[in-house]
Amino acid sequence: GAEIIESSVTDLTKMAASFGLDVEPRKPNNGNKEKVVILGTGWGAASFLKEADSNLYDITVVSPRNYFLFTPMLAGASVGTVEYRSITEPIREINRKTNFLEATATEVHPETSTVTCETVVCEGNSCTIDEFTVEYDRLIVTIGAQTNTFGIPGVREHCCFLKQVEDARRIRTALVNSFERANLPSLTDEERIENLTFAVIGAGPTGIEFAAELRDFVEQDGPKYYPHLLKFVRIKIIEASSTVLAPFDKSLQEEAIKQMNRRTAITDSETLDLLPENFKLTELLLDSSVKEVTENTILLNNGNEIKYGLSVWAAGNGPLPLTLQLIEALGDAQAEEQNIARGRLVIDPWMRVKGSNGKILAFGDCTCITTGQLPATAQVAAQQGEYLAGLLNKKYEMSPQVTPEGIFPPPERDLEESVPLSDTIASFACQGGDYAKPFQFLNLGILAYTGGGSALAQLSLAPDTETIKGKGFLGNAVWRSVYLSNRFHG
Repeated sequence: GAEIIESSVTDLTKMAASFGLDVEPRKPNNGNKEKVVILGTGWGAASFLKEADSNLYDITVVSPRNYFLFTPMLAGASVGTVEYRSITEPIREINRKTNFLEATATEVHPETSTVTCETVVCEGNSCTIDEFTVEYDRLIVTIGAQTNTFGIPGVREHCCFLKQVEDARRIRTALVNSFERANLPSLTDEERIENLTFAVIGAGPTGIEFAAELRDFVEQDGPKYYPHLLKFVRIKIIEASSTVLAPFDKSLQEEAIKQMNRRTAITDSETLDLLPENFKLTELLLDSSVKEVTENTILLNNGNEIKYGLSVWAAGNGPLPLTLQLIEALGDAQAEEQNIARGRLVIDPWMRVKGSNGKILAFGDCTCITTGQLPATAQVAAQQGEYLAGLLNKKYEMSPQVTPEGIFPPPERDLEESVPLSDTIASFACQGGDYAKPFQFLNLGILAYTGGGSALAQLSLAPDTETIKGKGFLGNAVWRSVYLSNRFHG
């Protein structure tokens, strides 16, 4: 049996070699590994690290966060539905052969292939900022984006965001403080309403899911701890556009609006007796853009004012300072396409940052492929990270020579590297060349929790097939199964 297999491999090797293809077994690495530095520990970075071959590369990760955060459960963590430790995974567990540096990258120097980083060093009660540089042969930028305040006064000073574990902790603390403050005997009923008005600004997936989790908290835990205060609670969802959940089908948007406006689902009879007739817990304010946020008031452009106890801003993404610095450092190649990229790194379909000659790679929310823009979602970043790891594992040359016509070719096989027999035969069989295929996003669908055990699911089982839509308890079953499967098996 062994002789037959060996003979077959020999025959296939000779056949492929007759076409000038190198199919010798891969040689052991000589120890001169390429230094790959990754900035970020989000969806894209985690996906890359799971697939990257650390035997081929010397990988260093730089991030102020030493764990991967499962962001779909962040809204639940902010109200106590899930605990923080259950939605995080240490980076060192994802790939134990990589080096991790807990620091913030503050500047990239393409001309010297270095990154300037800062970290906080504390001894006793005294803390200082330590600065250092990291050298790279190949840099991967996947730092995501920050919350976009659109320059509206007071947002950054007075609103909570929902992007990090620290944000969820801050919201949970503020939520409890609002109830405890409203319980003080010196307050009037009007002051109690103000303290227990929770404003959610933005009706995209983050805003709707947080509002849904918050309402579940009020309906399920409120009767146990604050039954006499529930009549003062108001949840106001403020949205500048005329609808909610923009990425979803219109029928599912209408279902989300219906869920947000449904009657309060409190089953405790004693608590129900304390509520006024026609009590409405949630109010959806569409076509309502924010003009300014003060310490306890939200001013709308239509002239209305909303007094609040807690405000959560969930209204879009904007570039991080490091992204803008790198765009400027790379010069005209980036500047000439910023009318489309709008503060994001322009990349080609192989994740190469334009103007970097392939030495800098990037993907996720901090990037833009101007020839075919992709949604800023975890699903996109995760697929891009896996795709790029595959290219590097197969030793594609990310910086091929520019052609005499000035064209920067796609990544191609490193001819000095031997190619596994299976890859060579597959390439030969499909008549493919040595160039890498561009990234193709497989849209598997979108999900959103709408509260009360209901959710929306808009899924695609395969490209160019009809979308499957689910809502209510069926949508929630899909929502839970998909997220739990990704959390524990991704």
